[in-house]
Amino acid sequence: MNYLIVFLSMPGGSEWIIIGIAILLLFGGKKIPELMKGLGSGVKEFKNAAKDDKPADKKEEETKE
Repeated sequence: MNYLIVFLSMPGGSEWIIIGIAILLLFGGKKIPELMKGLGSGVKEFKNAAKDDKPADKKEEETKE
């Protein structure tokens, strides 16, 4: 029953179009690509930081070598 409530509360196609138009009106056509570029670079930086993050034991072994 809970899955049905979650599924029915999700926006459909027409709601997504209205949300998109509202975002376009709020930020304007020129600002949206800049926002997406910033979001993409933030995600890329997060992935690189997560990939470079190693456990403390391995970091100590690498510095000793």
